[in-house]
This record gives sequence, C-alpha cells and structure tokens, in this order.
Amino acid sequence: MPRYRLLIEYHGGPFQGWQKLPGVPTIQGTLEDAAARLDGAPVNVFGAGRTDSGVHATGQVAHMDLQIDRGRKVADAMNFHLRPHPIAVLKAEEVRDDYHARFNATQRHYRYVISNRRADLALDRGLAWRVASKLSAEKMHEAAQALTGTHDFTTFRDSDCQALTPVKTLNAITVSREGDRVIITCRAQSFIHRQVRSMVGSLVEVGRGKQSVGWIAEILAAADRTQCGPIAPAEGLYLTHVDYD
Repeated sequence: MPRYRLLIEYHGGPFQGWQKLPGVPTIQGTLEDAAARLDGAPVNVFGAGRTDSGVHATGQVAHMDLQIDRGRKVADAMNFHLRPHPIAVLKAEEVRDDYHARFNATQRHYRYVISNRRADLALDRGLAWRVASKLSAEKMHEAAQALTGTHDFTTFRDSDCQALTPVKTLNAITVSREGDRVIITCRAQSFIHRQVRSMVGSLVEVGRGKQSVGWIAEILAAADRTQCGPIAPAEGLYLTHVDYD
C-alpha cells in the first residue's frame, strides 16, 4: 500500500477549517472524498497543520495511503476529483511508509497579510485583513520580538484550545511593509489554537499607536487571556511552508 506526500494549496473561505467534521465542508473531508473516488475505497488524509475556518494555505502538507500505486498521476488525478473546490494538489510523491505529515514536521511557517488602506478590498477580498488606520510596521516588528523564544502563551491562547500546555517556542516573527500591505511572518514547531491571529491582533494595536511597544511583553508575561487584543480575522492568515528533516 503506497504512501503519498501531498503539497496542497487552498482558499479557506468556503470551508470550516482543515479537520473533518460531520455535515460541514472541510479541507480534510474534501480531500478524502476525492481520494476515495480515485482509489475506489475510503482513504484517510493526515495534515501537517489543522488550519481554522477561513484560513488559507499555500504550502500545507499531508499524506495518504492508497491501495493502488498511481505513480506520477496522483496530483493530476486528485485535482480532477477536487474540482470545482478551491483546493489544489501542487505535488504528490511516494514516501516511506513510516513518514507522517504531522508528527515528522519540525517547523511550520505562517504568513499574515494586512491591507493597510482606507479603500475597501476588491481583488483581495477574503484574502487579507483591511485595516484603514495607518500602521507602523517598525513599531510592530520591535514589539513582536518579545514573543520569540520559549514562553507561556496563555495570553494568546484561545479559550477552547485543547493543547496540553500553553508553553511554546516561537523561533522567529517579523513584521514588514510591502507598499500598502503589512506582512507578519512567524515560524515554530507548533502553535496553540489561534495563537498567530491573537498575536497579530495585539500587534496591530501597537501599530495603530493605541498601545506602546512594551505592551506586548507586558501582556505576554501576564499569562492572562483577558489581556489579549482583538483577534485578527481568519482571512489574512496563510500556512505557507512546513519543514522536515
């Protein structure tokens, strides 16, 4: 039974997140339906990251086992059965049978896109968070550096998070401006539920000038969810890359 590694992109707008749920459209469920039509039998698809409802991906990774060796045709065949859903398998390759997309991952990369302009979004609608007030990307970047390293991220942890611990290690976070866009990138081995969106929402408060640069360090140290700023909306968030040894 061959195992295949999939590189996937998707628009998260029509889906209730990655994880399969009964009666609602999800990324995992849609992929499994397509794989079952390809293989003629039920197929389990395992992803590297469980993105939330509305979150996008340009570099999600998953694996699945098929009964029949499809060779190089897996990506094309999956894409045929995925149409017209906004999910695309960019690459499929056969891997060892002990490979696991989630448990073998060493680092996950996320990107958050803010459209910092007064005009409503047209082309980027559903693909970025529009923030009309002028943001200081420099102050946001400076404030964000307090988040790097190993910390108790309770302040940035969703109340429904099921992780065993709020202690995580954030390897890097950057904030930069690209024209009228402010881009936040971060990477870690793993994240707690809504951690990235919670951090972004708080950093925007600094960028607007509503909070000081040192405020991020203060609320992080408080380990108190009530101290978190507004949560950034899902449509600006992308899973862009997953690292493996």
